[in-house]
This record gives sequence, C-alpha cells and structure tokens, in this order.
Amino acid sequence: MSGWRGEIIKRDGRRVPFEVERLRQSVKKAMIAENAYKPDVLEKVVKDALASIDAVFKEKTPTVEEVQDIIEVTLMKNNMFKVAKAYILYRNEKTKLREEKKKILNKDKLDEVDKQFSINALRLLAARYLMKDDAGLPIETPKQLFQRVAVAMALPEVFYDPRVYTKKAEFIIKKEDADIELSEYVQRIDEYDNRYTLNGYKINKWNFSRFVALYRELAHEGKMKVKFSEILKMLEKGEFTTAAAVAQRAFDLMVKRDFMPNTPTLVNAGRKLGMLSACFTLDVEDDMESIMKLAHDCAIIHKSGGGTGMNFSKLRPEGDIVASTTGVASGPISFMKMIDAVSDVIKQGGVRRAANMGILEVWHPDIEKFITAKSKEGILENFNISVGITGEFWQYLEKGEEYPLRHPKTNVMVRKADSRKLFNLIAYNAWATADPGVLFFDNINARNVMKRFRGDVRVTNPCGEEPLYPYESCNLASINVGNYVRKGESGEYEFDWNAFHETIKFVARILDNVISINKYPLEEIDKNTKNTRRIGVGLMGVADALFKLRIRYNSKEGFEFMKKLAEHLTYYSFDASSELAVEKGCFPYYEQTDYPKGEMPIEGYYHKEEWTCNWDALVEKIKRNGLRNAMVTTAPPTGSIGMIADASTGVEPVFSLAFEKRVSVGSFYYTNEIFEEEMKKRGIYTNELVKNIVENYGSIQSLPDEVVPREVKEIFVTAMDIHWADHIVAQAVMQMWITDSISKTINMPSNITVEDVEQAYLIAHELGCKGVTIYRDESKSRQVLNVNGENKSKRIRADMSEYTRGVIATKIMEKPYLADYVKIIKPDAEGVGESRPRSEIEAGIVQMSVAQAASGSSAVVMEPVVNPVIDSNSEIINPVIKAQEKVIIGSEGVKTQMLA
Repeated sequence: MSGWRGEIIKRDGRRVPFEVERLRQSVKKAMIAENAYKPDVLEKVVKDALASIDAVFKEKTPTVEEVQDIIEVTLMKNNMFKVAKAYILYRNEKTKLREEKKKILNKDKLDEVDKQFSINALRLLAARYLMKDDAGLPIETPKQLFQRVAVAMALPEVFYDPRVYTKKAEFIIKKEDADIELSEYVQRIDEYDNRYTLNGYKINKWNFSRFVALYRELAHEGKMKVKFSEILKMLEKGEFTTAAAVAQRAFDLMVKRDFMPNTPTLVNAGRKLGMLSACFTLDVEDDMESIMKLAHDCAIIHKSGGGTGMNFSKLRPEGDIVASTTGVASGPISFMKMIDAVSDVIKQGGVRRAANMGILEVWHPDIEKFITAKSKEGILENFNISVGITGEFWQYLEKGEEYPLRHPKTNVMVRKADSRKLFNLIAYNAWATADPGVLFFDNINARNVMKRFRGDVRVTNPCGEEPLYPYESCNLASINVGNYVRKGESGEYEFDWNAFHETIKFVARILDNVISINKYPLEEIDKNTKNTRRIGVGLMGVADALFKLRIRYNSKEGFEFMKKLAEHLTYYSFDASSELAVEKGCFPYYEQTDYPKGEMPIEGYYHKEEWTCNWDALVEKIKRNGLRNAMVTTAPPTGSIGMIADASTGVEPVFSLAFEKRVSVGSFYYTNEIFEEEMKKRGIYTNELVKNIVENYGSIQSLPDEVVPREVKEIFVTAMDIHWADHIVAQAVMQMWITDSISKTINMPSNITVEDVEQAYLIAHELGCKGVTIYRDESKSRQVLNVNGENKSKRIRADMSEYTRGVIATKIMEKPYLADYVKIIKPDAEGVGESRPRSEIEAGIVQMSVAQAASGSSAVVMEPVVNPVIDSNSEIINPVIKAQEKVIIGSEGVKTQMLA
C-alpha cells in the first residue's frame, strides 16, 4: 500500500488511515447474508481487492466509494455473483441510512460521531436532546452535544488542581474578595461565551456560568488558593491537563456508547437550565403551608425536567377533624390529585413526562383508598404509587392477625385491618392495574449507614432505585456492559473485567463532578445533596452481555454473572470514592455515619462466602481515607439512554426480540441486533422469521426447531420467556451488592393469579429486595413496550429455573410460615389449562366457552371489568378476595373445587 500511503478519503472529506479489517468485515457480512461464508474464500477476496487498490491508486488516495466499487468487481471476478449482489444491496441500504440520518439531523454531511449512532438513537436525540431553533429543527449536532456535556463533567477538575485547591478551609482567597471579582464575570456573562476552551472543546456561557458559581462556592468554603482571573489565564495556556483528559475521556466513552449520563445531564449540561439531576425527593407536613410548599417545589422541579418522590403518610386521614377550622381533612389522596394536576400542567419542561412517586405507609388509616386510587385509568397518571411496608406488618401477616392502623399525628390506633386481606388487596390491584408497587422499608434500612443520626429512609425517587432522605437528589450514569464483552485470544467472547473496572472508577469521578457543577432547583436540595454527595453508577446492556457470552439470563451462570457485575460495580465505585476523598475531601456527613466503624450499606459484605473481591482491604482503605460519596451504586431503568446507546435497558432481560417502542415523541421499531447477527451468521435470518417472532409475542420459544435451532432458543430468551420468580431472583442477587436499590419490572403473563402476586411479594421481601414492581401483561390498555400478532397466547409457558427453585426452597426452610403462601400455581393434573378463582369467571374477567374448555383450548384472559369496592366503613367488598372456590379449565370442561 506504499503507493497511496494507506489512507482513504471519507465522505465528509477527512483523510483517515485505511483499515483492512473494515473492508474484511463488510465482505464477510455480505457472504453471511448469502450463507456463503468461508474464511479462506474471504481472505482471498480481501487479498485480491487490496491488490486491485494498489494497482489502481499508485499515487492518488482512494475515496470510500472507489474502494467499494473495487470490492464489487473483485467479488464478481471470483464468481461470487450472489454475494456481489448482497454487497450492492448493503451499499444501497447504507446510502439510504446516511440520507435518513442527514434528514433527521438537518445537515448536509455526517461526521464521525453521527455514524456511531443508529437511526433510532438519532431520532430520539433530535426529538428530545439536541438544541433546536424556533421552528423545532436541530441547531446542534450529536458531537456538539457530547462536547458540551463532557466540558460540564470535566470543569470541576480545574478547581481541584493542587495549585488551586486546599482541602482545609484556609481562606487564602477571602469571600468578600471573591464576590467582588466574580461580579464582573456574572454581569458580562455573554462576553465569555465560547471565549475559553477545555481540550479544544468550547466552554459556552452556560458552562462558564456554572464554572463561576462553583468557584464562588469553594471560595466561600475557604478552599481556593488562586484568584479566578489567574485560573482563567492558566486555562487559556492549557495548563489543566487532568481536566482536559477527563473531558476527552468522557466524550470518547459517550460516543462509543460505553456509558451515558442520565437524561437531564445530556439535555441541560451547557444550557440555561443547568440542572443535571434526574430525580428529587420532597417532604410534606400536615399543614396547609407545607402542602402548598410541596406543590410549589414540585412545579419548580418539573419545570426543569426532574421527577419527584413524596411520602404522604404524615397527612391525617380523610374525615379527620381539623382543630383550627372545625372542618374535616380531605386526606392524602386529594392532595396527591392536586400534585398530579400541577405535574400535568408543567409536563417537566417539555422534555420528560411528569413523573412522581407517591408513597403511603401500610399503617395509615387511608391505606385501602390509596391502594385502589389508580384502579381506574386516567387517575393520578403522573404518579407511580407504592405502599411502604414496614417490618412490623410482616409479623402480623405471618400470624394472620389484625393489623393496627394508626393516626399519623398521635400514633393512636384508629382501627384494625385484617392483615391478610390488606395484603391481598395490594396484590389484587397490582394484578388488575399494575399499581401500587411495594417498598420494603425494613430491607431499605437494614444496612443504612446513616440511620444512627438521620433515622429511617422513607421515600424514593419515581422509579424506586434511589431511596433518599427528603430534599435530596440523585445523579446517575449507566455503564453499557454489553460493550465490555470482547473477543479473547482464543476467539471466544470474554468479559473484559479490567476495562469495566477502569470505566466504573472514571464514571464515579465524573458523577462527583456533576454534583459540584449542578444547578439545583432549590437551595434546600443543593445543601442536602452536597452533605451526602450520593452518586449512582448503574448498569445497562446486561441482557446484551449475556447474549454475547451465550449465557441464558435465568441460568445459574446468568445469576452468578449478574451478581458478580453488581459486586464489582460497587467495589470499584467505593474504591474510586475513597481515592477521591484523599484528593478532594470526604462528604460532610462522613464522620457521623457508620463507615468509620467499618460498616457497609450492602448485604453482600456480611456474607464472606459470596465475595469475589477483597472487601477487607477496601474497608480498611475507607477507614484510612474516608469516602467522597455516601452511596455509590444503583440500577436505574435507562429507558431513553438505553435507546441512545442501543443497549438493553438496565438489568432487564430483553422484552422482545422484535417489538415496537412507544415514547412521547413517536414509535420506534426494534429487532435485537445480537440476535439478528446470530441468525445471519447461521444463514436463517429472513423477513418471514421476524414476522413470525413478532406474532409469537416477540419470542422464538414456540417456533419449530427447524426454523430456530434449540441451542439458539436456549440463549435468546425474553422477559416473558422467564418465569416471574426468576425475575425476582435476578433482582435479589444484584441487590445484595447495590448500595441503593434496583428499578426492575417483574414481568408476569396475563393469565397469572392474584395469589401469584402475593407469592412474588413474599419471595422478594425474604430475598432482600428493597421494593417490587410487578406488571401483568395487558393489565393496562397502553403499554410502553408492545408486540403484536394474533398468536400471543400460543407462547410456551415459562418454567421456573432449578436455581430459583433451590433458592425459594431454602428460604421456606428458614421461614416455615412462607409455606402457607408460596405455592407456585401449576396446571391441573392433566397438564391442560390453569387454576382460577370462580369469581373471576363470574365477573367476566375470563371469557371462555365450555366448548373451548372441553376441546382443551387455553383460556383467553380479558381486561378486568370489575374493581374492588370500598364501602363507607372501609370494608373490602371484593369478589376475588372473598372467593372460596376456584375453577379448573381443562380437557374435561369446567369444574369447581373448594379453595383450601
């Protein structure tokens, strides 16, 4: 290649090194598409193509198009006409994709960053993330977006340079002097728009404004050694090499889709709002002033694009006497509706759908009203609701005793409720409408290292993965673990643990920077967030990693891999936080926590037999150095950033191998890329196959083995191919090692029973989960994730894994009372049909003729048409709860059987 110097001219005019591997892969894809792949033939084609390029381009540098023309000719010279045709079609498809990308981004030429992202990712970026003009057209490229975000994440490094920063409050720069100097920059902020750069990336006026604000804060703490004007001179000379390196690495990792920060950081970094946190928690007291403050605070946060979590348990029950007016209280539900209305108007700045978490604790006298608050669609649509279950409730449930409901102000018992009926009511409504979720406050606080001086945590963010104290925020980023599965020397796929560890530590560092540069919506949140400096390093792409490693999600190997991922995530996040403490100082509350005593906020630390890391050494390191951050890891849902990164969401299995995803800006169609590659590699990928998958609930399990080989079915399982108990165990094995909590959906098929939901709650609680959200398929008329087709009910029933059976059996031996509840329902003895409460048939929930039953057809589960009713005395009048019979639908028709 000496004649043309081994370069190639890209479509945007750039000269870049010629990569033989890219040529080889493009030819290989065409060969695989025609089921004609042979390694020796591939190498001959590559060799011939390179020889032709050398011959034609002795002095001139070829363009991409000219090289592709030569590849086409080379294939035909080798009598590979079908492959040549596939290659031409591949080129045409790529051309269409490029034109579509240009249209989406409103630009004439694509740059190297645009090419890294899929059409669906770019659609989402253009719709929600890129800056736009008044006509709604993008005026920012993805490259510019990631540069402004990288700058925001790296700028705090400037102030922690040892030439500039002192950990002790020395007040070398006086507060008054700092204020006087900074006033000029604040007043003339527009003049500093793009005046300075970091690593060649422009610092726009909004990032510069946050830069000024952070200097003021640190100067007021007495920790700045150098005047701001001197820092700017150093910045102009390029002296802050650490900050520049952080900006470059953050940019590179985002563009390679190795990690993504949460949506508000992508949207607001380097823009006027400047709010980088995803979610916040608030508080409300039982007085009108506090309630109105809550509405105000919600509005401010939602306007900026954040979500809010609230616990309404301090509010007195409906009908209670209000002493100051002699009137009666309207109760928590009415005030939740007020907040819902506020959220609906604000719509979270137009970027994200308004999201709230409303919590009521199980002892509250209005608990039944709360549980059934969303039994009709259209009510509290901007709320997720969760029942906060305390440790004492489980004791009453275990004994089957009546549970005392207490007045929130006096703590005096108001009345008693049947603990088992109350538990059943929660389960029924979750079964019927997917609300409420449940939060296990005893598990949340079991290893709470701040409990000694702050008390119990009693509120979470909207998705539940961040239990927080009131008026705190969560700052999150997720690592795309699917990108850390790489081919080893043997040619087999391996997980690159070392690279994963390095990324964890880097992400922990920049999340700490996000806390510093963030513009908080309320001063109270600013103060509380910085007192604990919580960060949330999370995961996405877990299912992708398992697919690549050819490990089944709900296998022993799958559970062990997920457990190890979570352990290493937390270990190296803590390791980074301890090192940051040496460099930048501990979080202010550190000495008041249990960390100096060697305690840790993770259950796994107390089970040495589970360790794969040296936790003793890390704990000693923390005792010596302290910690920069009170909490370090979480597992957010990553719905939107997962789409940008083309990664499976959070820690979930894939919902479907082919599906439609509906979001506020439109619908996007997906086929799992790893599965598609596997099918193409085997020469069996066709449009007909995709159609069959969509019409089989997005699953391949019921397709004949001659269509999809059994060894492929064994690996490529979807959420609905996995038994709900396996979902719980997956959450539990990771929760052992996550400092905060996990946002995960326990997917259940439409034909499960209320009893299954009860079992799910009990198993999840006993295994240490901090909360559970179950979703019975089709329990809502609108779903975010959808598959189509008439054959959905024909899917193969998901069987529980042997690993999970063993876990549950062990737990029942430890807690014998669980045997009264944990009886996973199976088909009747003849193996046909499902057991169901008789009242469901009578209420119209299941519609099926005796003739269908007699023929052995499976039941058709329809939308519930009845809801539980609460009378004036709050007694439960629910036919499902009070049913004493069940109906077995099987080959002999319909028969009844008394429930035990």
